[in-house]
Amino acid sequence: MSEKKQPGVWEGFKAFLMRGNVIDLAVAVVIGAAFTNIVNSVVKGIINPLVGAIGTQNLDSYSSCLKGPCTGTGATATGIRMMWGSVLGATLSFVITAAVVYFLMVLPMSKFLARQAARQKAKEGTQEIIEVSELEVLKEIRDALLAQRGSGNSQN
Repeated sequence: MSEKKQPGVWEGFKAFLMRGNVIDLAVAVVIGAAFTNIVNSVVKGIINPLVGAIGTQNLDSYSSCLKGPCTGTGATATGIRMMWGSVLGATLSFVITAAVVYFLMVLPMSKFLARQAARQKAKEGTQEIIEVSELEVLKEIRDALLAQRGSGNSQN
């Protein structure tokens, strides 16, 4: 009996890398990292100055004192502070990212896929109509031939 050779580690690794979903995932990570820079720039360049018109441009400095007295900053800070400004900044970044992804990627792609599905459905519907009409024509020909044969038999 001959033994089947098990694929080596290198062949398995190559097969893993060549699968389409691994490449797609790698592209998504790279695009996501580049997209993060764009979102951060929008937040720092547009959102923070708009917020700065009301208060400070640095959202991280917004806080509330839970247990006082809250004095000082950094290592010399006293009291218990709730740093809600950083949460607000992260939330704004998330909402902006989600909006850009939805309006620039998800919505156009879903509209494209819906149009493509409608075209495919219309094409399939046309083929069904053609097939039904061909069947009807064949039935009519059959009925006409039977009628001719029946009328030919009655004349004899």
